[in-house]
Amino acid sequence: MFKSFSLTSRLTIFFTLVAATVVLGLGWILMTAADRHFLDLDRVALADKRQLIEGILSDANSSDDARLRLGESLSHHHGLWALIRSSSGETLFQSEGFNPPESSRQSMNGKDGRELKTWKDNATEFHAIEFQAKAKYIQDVDFDVSLAIDAEHHQEFLKELERSLAIYAVMATLVSGFLGWVAAHQGLAPLRAMKTRAAGVSGQQLQERMPVDAVPIEMADLARELNQMLDRLQSDFQRLSEFSSDLAHELRTPISNLLTQTQVTLSTKRDVATYREILASNAEELQRLGRMVSDMLFLAKTERSVELPNKEKFSAAHEILSLCEFYEAVAEEKRISLTTYGDGEILGDRLMFRRAVSNLLSNALRHTPEDGKVDVAVVDKGSVTEVRVENTGSEIDPQVLPRLFDRFFRADPARPHPESDGAGLGLSITKAIAEIHGGTATVTSNQGRTRFSLQFPHSINEVG
Repeated sequence: MFKSFSLTSRLTIFFTLVAATVVLGLGWILMTAADRHFLDLDRVALADKRQLIEGILSDANSSDDARLRLGESLSHHHGLWALIRSSSGETLFQSEGFNPPESSRQSMNGKDGRELKTWKDNATEFHAIEFQAKAKYIQDVDFDVSLAIDAEHHQEFLKELERSLAIYAVMATLVSGFLGWVAAHQGLAPLRAMKTRAAGVSGQQLQERMPVDAVPIEMADLARELNQMLDRLQSDFQRLSEFSSDLAHELRTPISNLLTQTQVTLSTKRDVATYREILASNAEELQRLGRMVSDMLFLAKTERSVELPNKEKFSAAHEILSLCEFYEAVAEEKRISLTTYGDGEILGDRLMFRRAVSNLLSNALRHTPEDGKVDVAVVDKGSVTEVRVENTGSEIDPQVLPRLFDRFFRADPARPHPESDGAGLGLSITKAIAEIHGGTATVTSNQGRTRFSLQFPHSINEVG
């Protein structure tokens, strides 16, 4: 039922119900206390008249004396009613028009006047006590006394009080409801401000942020979390935009080369050998495009994956030795010393690990000068296994180091890119593989040596 109501309406209804409950509860307590107070007053008044009647009977010398004195004492009290009769049925005193219920006229043995009774006669409510008294002038005779007070004026007061409380309760509930609406509306103003800011967020305007200082403390944490989310979205969107631009640029060049070469070839009739040469060149360019697309698909897959495709424990040194045997011929051609040492256990995907290390080895051999040195070390640090690929050569500019793992980034954009260079995705893939294992990829370059480090945790769940 309340699901369709706004939060302001829900809070207003809640405040109104709470106010109504409190006011009605206080009204009930007040009415109960007033009624009990009047009962106590009537009880005290009746107890006082009882003492008066008992005193008159104990001092009277005869029935006529008692009747006279009772008449003088009781007849002038407005709202006081009394009926006094002997056990033999003789009426000693009876207020005019006073007629107690039949049950009260029965034997009063055991009635001590402590119990306050209530009855109505012609819409008039009475509070009464019943007791037995003895007279001085006659022995062995008990008098049954019914003593009552007209409670009409009390009831009128209570009715008037009830009407006043009812009017007050209605007004207080309405005022509380209005004040509750004002409080809820003003209290939720920061949420409306956040809604307005959120409505302004789009792909073209990701710089909008939630107001943190202008909102209550209870909403500040929410605003900060939303701002952090927007920061992440803006960063990812910026990366996506840059990636789209870089991808378009990288694809445009080879496609343009292929198109131009094909058009030139078709413009003039050529011999079979020339056609073969041109087709072979086109095939190489198409292979490069194919590798680029495959690498991009791999990066997208690793970024979306929550778990590794295959998990197994394997020796890092064993896999690295196999890779080094593959690259041994390239190292010997450039007279590069390729050495490995250390060992450590890795939990993860064996093929992904080989690809990451292969990218680092290929990169190191490509940038190491002749007669240089490439060292591959595996270090077990307890909770992680670190793989280091270090090569000699010229140092990398410190300003360039943070961007080496970016997609399509090359330290020297102006230099030519032979087939072995790829599309500038190798280091990006390496970093993605390390991160999907819960590890990290870092690079340092100083004192004529460049070191790439990959850290793989022994348990993927350990990574926070």
